[in-house]
Amino acid sequence: MNPPTSRYLAFFQYFGTKYSGVMETLTDQPVLGVQNYLERAAQNLRPVTPIKFYVSSRTDTGVHALCNSAHLDVQRAAGKPPFPGSVIVSALNYHLKPEPIRILSAYRVSDNFHARFSALSRTYVYRLVTGCSHHSQIPVFERDLCWAPKGDHLNVPAMQEAVGSLLGTHDFSTFRSVSSEMPFKSPVKTLARVDIQPSFGFMSHHYEYRGLQFWELEFKSRSFLYRQVRRMAGALVAVGQGRLAPYRIKELLESRDPQAYPLNTMAPAAGLFLKSVEYDEADVETEGNAAK
Repeated sequence: MNPPTSRYLAFFQYFGTKYSGVMETLTDQPVLGVQNYLERAAQNLRPVTPIKFYVSSRTDTGVHALCNSAHLDVQRAAGKPPFPGSVIVSALNYHLKPEPIRILSAYRVSDNFHARFSALSRTYVYRLVTGCSHHSQIPVFERDLCWAPKGDHLNVPAMQEAVGSLLGTHDFSTFRSVSSEMPFKSPVKTLARVDIQPSFGFMSHHYEYRGLQFWELEFKSRSFLYRQVRRMAGALVAVGQGRLAPYRIKELLESRDPQAYPLNTMAPAAGLFLKSVEYDEADVETEGNAAK
């Protein structure tokens, strides 16, 4: 009889610049995914069978996560009790120390829980800074953490007008990049929220004289298409720059054609953060043993 397996939901964050993305890659590749490092660290738990992370939300090269999530199954030797969530957190973080990856918390969940398919929603934040005439003027502490589009300012009221066309349920074909998953994934998504708010840079009050203004674009949906957030962010910035009229966002949506998306408009990866993945609280309270 095989020893019992315990399933956990782990929340984790990472600085995405040095990785190929969150998903695992072949180990002979020069740049690995965050998942490679998570699974390498997890083998130090000495499981009976190798531990695999099932990541909820894919992120590309250069995209960061304030909080991503994954489930994993841990099978211990016969007679050994399941690890409490706190041990999962401390053990993995110990072996992840050299990497900009951190486990935030871990919970026991039921065997039919799935990190990707049980998620209720995902929220992304895209960070912008205006007032830079050249990318070299981005503060060194913000490098790889925001995008400085051309121009001294953005017409935020125009951007907010354009947001109205994106909210709700639509075919977002125009706002997804071509990928191998296209024939198998519905382009219809429901965008629950888009916010455009002024923000702050790291210790930015010390260089207010430079006239830099930080902005955050926040997008919430149950799920997103490949590069959908970066394409929406780029189109909204184009509206803010006056390169696109607000009504063009509605026209782009209605075209339902990825080729209709304007060239050189997609926002770069560096400013994008996965902020959170939300679940039904009942799904993560099976044993009340989250790490503190």
